[in-house]
Amino acid sequence: MALSPHVPDLTSLELLVTVARVGSLGAAGREFGMTQQAVSARMRSTEKLVGVRLLRRDVRGTTLTDEGAMLVDWARGVLAAADELDAAITAVRGDRDGRLDVAASFTVAEFLLPAWLARLRAELGPGTGVNLVVRNSEQVAAMVLAGEADVGFVEGPTLPDGLDTVTVGTDQLVLVVAPDHRWARRRNGVGAAELAATALVTRERGSGTRLVLERALDVAAPGVARAKPSLELSATTAIRQAVLAGAGPAVLSAVAVTDDVDTGRLVRVRIDGGMDLRRELRGVWPEGPAPAGPARDLLRIARARSPRPRPGRTGSRGTAP
Repeated sequence: MALSPHVPDLTSLELLVTVARVGSLGAAGREFGMTQQAVSARMRSTEKLVGVRLLRRDVRGTTLTDEGAMLVDWARGVLAAADELDAAITAVRGDRDGRLDVAASFTVAEFLLPAWLARLRAELGPGTGVNLVVRNSEQVAAMVLAGEADVGFVEGPTLPDGLDTVTVGTDQLVLVVAPDHRWARRRNGVGAAELAATALVTRERGSGTRLVLERALDVAAPGVARAKPSLELSATTAIRQAVLAGAGPAVLSAVAVTDDVDTGRLVRVRIDGGMDLRRELRGVWPEGPAPAGPARDLLRIARARSPRPRPGRTGSRGTAP
């Protein structure tokens, strides 16, 4: 969906938030290396673009209008998301001066790691570079063992020998379907046996998400012939799009589908049959001394900012939202 022509660029939003914080066009200009006249012209252009007056200017300084105050509040969320994106892009680029090599599974990299990296950069400054490689959990573990990453983040239930680990968070897998899927209108949940016999849109082999699901089905529906996946895809975002397109149901991280469920793009369906779909999100490093320096800091940030089970949504039975 294309944005409307009334949305300001990020620099204009940053400048507006700064004006609100310091209360002066001149002081904001000094932070940005701009003259007061240039800041004033930029703010007038922003007001014209948005279509409402944002600032009041008088001899005592500059204050926000009611509309300006609302826009500043909204802009802070946009700028925080942009900062996370910037940190993730910098890490993925793998700049040569990077000091920390990180490998992360797809769910962690897509939905959690950008915020961790933004926090790491805020604490340590831009001089601490991060090189990020995104793989499935099995491949992440192999990279850390081979010395190709200082620290890794995985979702799978098992790890090879030679790694030390710490749990940074807890996640839960949930069953989701498109709004027009027949399961979306069911009052009762889907049983483990029916789920096992259904062609799902899944991650590739070696994925922590897929391994947790397969092990839960082995326990809850032993002896049931397992249907072949309707599609095997390597990224959670691709699976979500395939479900929306009618390729079939999927079992994905609750973190990955929260926005889709909240907006009605996807429907969460309860799973019956005693399936335990909880999993630990773990940081891993080569066996031996605990990581030091930026790796230690990143693990600490991950533990502080990772998801925890919501009340009423833990245990072996999923609940519909």
